[in-house]
Amino acid sequence: MSLGTRIKQLRIERGLTQQDVASKLEMGRSNFGHIENDRVTPTSEDLQKMADILNTTTDYLLGREVSTATIPDWATYKDKRDFKKLLEEDGEIMFDGVPMSGADRQRVMDVLTGLFWEAKQMNKHKKNTEPKDATPDDAKG
Repeated sequence: MSLGTRIKQLRIERGLTQQDVASKLEMGRSNFGHIENDRVTPTSEDLQKMADILNTTTDYLLGREVSTATIPDWATYKDKRDFKKLLEEDGEIMFDGVPMSGADRQRVMDVLTGLFWEAKQMNKHKKNTEPKDATPDDAKG
């Protein structure tokens, strides 16, 4: 996922328009649009301002980390790595043979994110409640 795509997705998630963010950055809407479309690379100063406006980190915007807003406190390093891998598989999400984009794609990713963490938590709970010395039913005699 590109820098512009991350910025756009977070902007939409936060309910902001391009004009909202551009105004806070003290730049024109079209200039900000060029950043979202990866035609222009923002300065480090503007990148930091965008991270502040979008309530994230510059590392997340640059693709160096997963947004911590979606990661539960109980997640281990391995869990976070698995989640990052899920997000990095940036294949198209199709519905009825048509690629989804924008807000619809983000909604599907949000649902997948919730399901991912729910499944991880259930698996951890299951592991913690299984008896340590239990034998499989077919091994009983």
